[in-house]
Amino acid sequence: MAKTPRRAAMNATRDDTLPIRESDDVVRVRQAVRVQAIAAGLGLVDQTKIITAASELARNTLDYGLGGTARIETFTVPPRRGVRLTFEDSGPGIPDLDRALTDGYTTGGGLGLGLSGARRLCNDFEIRSVVGEGTYIMIARWK
Repeated sequence: MAKTPRRAAMNATRDDTLPIRESDDVVRVRQAVRVQAIAAGLGLVDQTKIITAASELARNTLDYGLGGTARIETFTVPPRRGVRLTFEDSGPGIPDLDRALTDGYTTGGGLGLGLSGARRLCNDFEIRSVVGEGTYIMIARWK
């Protein structure tokens, strides 16, 4: 899977950071991602993929991370243009990342496809988590 160059090499053309504190914030994140995906020139399929992943990760940030932030950036790395999202929280963290990224694993009673599904929907996926400190997830989708 191709990787976008490190942040320093990207030309960020728009950057928004949104709080995730309540359910309405998850909707706002989805809407903002849609606007920026369109601005980046992503087609409908790519828009749907990044919006779906963003929705899942924003919900996880709220439900499991006890709230946090979503940073949404459009970027250009010639010849690519895309959207990069960073979700951060100061929640309890994820004790076993490998297990959490396994299809079917859940601690919340759902289908257990959230993190693994978000990873499959994106060109880039990075996750770091420290128990007792929080979780950082970066995803990107480009054309």
